[in-house]
Amino acid sequence: METIITNSPSLKEEDFVRISDFIYQHCGINLHDGKRELVHARLSKRLRNSDFNNFSDYIDYVLKNPDDREFSLFIDSLSTNLTSFFREEQHFDLMSEKFLPALLKIKEKNNDLRLRIWSAGCSSGQEPYSIAIKLNEAVKNNKWDIKILATDISKTMLETAQNGLYDEDKIAQIPAELRNKYFSRQTIRGRKYFQAMGELKDMIIFKHLNLMENWPVKGPIDFIFCRNVMIYFDKPTQQKLVERFWKLLAGGGVLFTGHSESLTGIKHSFKYISPTVYMKA
Repeated sequence: METIITNSPSLKEEDFVRISDFIYQHCGINLHDGKRELVHARLSKRLRNSDFNNFSDYIDYVLKNPDDREFSLFIDSLSTNLTSFFREEQHFDLMSEKFLPALLKIKEKNNDLRLRIWSAGCSSGQEPYSIAIKLNEAVKNNKWDIKILATDISKTMLETAQNGLYDEDKIAQIPAELRNKYFSRQTIRGRKYFQAMGELKDMIIFKHLNLMENWPVKGPIDFIFCRNVMIYFDKPTQQKLVERFWKLLAGGGVLFTGHSESLTGIKHSFKYISPTVYMKA
């Protein structure tokens, strides 16, 4: 639990409203009043690392300078970047063992050798690298053109993802056989790290993307992973997002959502497969 530093400036009601209204309009995150202490705690860290003595001046500066690095740090502070390799592993198994074999047969029959996946909200990269490992293990023939688009609103997280360098604690969820196959060992200043090999990196395209803005994403997409992202949006925002995913998915394409997310209360045309798994039938 995040605690407020006692000597940090107070967060006035009007400043919190400005922040929450902007964040909602900018990236869809719903910072309701219950998030006020979290906002205070996270932005207090930004104030301590800047020349601002109060939230009003800080917000004025950030909102007037969207191209400044501080704007990115402001957005990063108020978004959540929790992730891990093979998180909610059943999704990766369903993709590679249930949906993929049938999909490849259909595509091969139609002479369509393209496979497209989108990790929407990829954070520091563990999700798209997990997808790449599963696909590489499942698709043995190199005739397939496989690309994974990995996007996130956080430029800081994307930089980590593109580097593909993780300490041994972060890599622990990967079975040793796959870890040795797809990562090289590195020692940096006495600490052990694992570097994603080119075989994985070549499959992934990392891009900065705000889900609330235009998507320079060309469909059709076969699998969309948007997990533990929509939980931060209200129902109207979720509704719009789900409709856009539907339009982008190929027929028979699959949407994976997070374990705390469902499409209950949202109008959609997806076929329910199992909790958090939906198909465009």
